[in-house]
Formats: sequence, C-alpha cells, structure tokens
Amino acid sequence: MSPPGRLPHEVRIIGGQWKRSKLPVPDRPGLRPTPDRVRETLFNWLGQDLTGWRCLDAFAGSGALGFEAGSRGAAEVLLLERERDLARRLEQSCERLHAATVRVECADALAWMRRCAPGRFELVFLDPPFDAGLFEPALAAAAPLLVPDGLIYLEADRAFDAAVLAPLGLALQRHLRATSVHAHLLRRDTGGYTAAAIHSEGSPR
Repeated sequence: MSPPGRLPHEVRIIGGQWKRSKLPVPDRPGLRPTPDRVRETLFNWLGQDLTGWRCLDAFAGSGALGFEAGSRGAAEVLLLERERDLARRLEQSCERLHAATVRVECADALAWMRRCAPGRFELVFLDPPFDAGLFEPALAAAAPLLVPDGLIYLEADRAFDAAVLAPLGLALQRHLRATSVHAHLLRRDTGGYTAAAIHSEGSPR
C-alpha cells in the first residue's frame, strides 16, 4: 500500500507471467498500494522465482503483493480481505488473469491467522492499515504460520527492531525506508540468527 497523498487508481504487476497487468485500486480509507519501487526491491530480496512457494497476503487490499507472488510462480497464494466489495474485485482480477493458483477469501485477517494450522506458508505479507494498531497482533498471529526459515514481509509506518521481533521468534533480514513507508523482511528465527544477518538500506537496490 502507499504513502499519504494522491493515490493511484490502479497498479501494475511488475514481474513474472502477468507483468504489466493492471490491478484496480478502489478509493477506500487505509488502502495504500505498495509503491512500485518498494515492491521491486522486495522481490529483489526474495528472488524473482517463487516457484513452489505457498504465500498468504493477509490484508490484501488491491492484491498487489499476492498477485506479484503468483505472477512469479508461487504454487498457492491466498488473499484475505474482509470487505466484501474488495474481495469481489480481487476475484474478478483472478478471473481476468486466469490466476488458478490465487484464491480469495473474505475474512478478518487476524481471526483467520489465529485459527490456521501452523507451518502452513513459506511467505506471509502483512500490510495492514497504518492507523489500526494491527502491526504487533498481526506479527504474533503470522509467525506460527511459517515453515522453518519462512519469511514475513511487514510494511509499517515505523521501523521494528529486535526488541519487538525476538520475542515473536522473528529476525530482521532486510529493512528499507521509502518516505513514510518502512519495509521489513523478517525470517522465522530457528536459532542461527546473528546480528550480521541484518541489512538496513536507505534506498532500493
């Protein structure tokens, strides 16, 4: 989702089989499509090929993150969106793209994650509304869903450090600040984490 100011009415998928395909961005409070340059950096971090990955886009909104993962070969992408109108738009995008590996569920993300079986996903995207107080609860709910060494992408209005992440069993791998957006790539900590693994970046590579 994107910083305050004038928001786009559509975003483009930037890589993979659906590259340049457009996704609509309805005018909704808290709906901020992740900026193109941040998404580009994120998928540089992850690698361009996500073949076989199972991914959860927990606060889907426009679906830009989840569709980007599906475009790059993810075996399964689940988009969670609690607003029915937005969920229907996501389903329409699935149909238009013939996105057989992408599924939409109209559900509250926190409630869904709290009842989900553990060890379910290689990658979870967390991009909740910045003013909803959901960052810590979402991290706590998402962490158990990861396979060993699984990843969480967190987009927030501030930086998260080891004091918050370590009790959740998460370690910071990458961090980027782009204007008011802080992008974090977090790894499930299986005990081999050291401070040398942390990379903090001021601009995309």
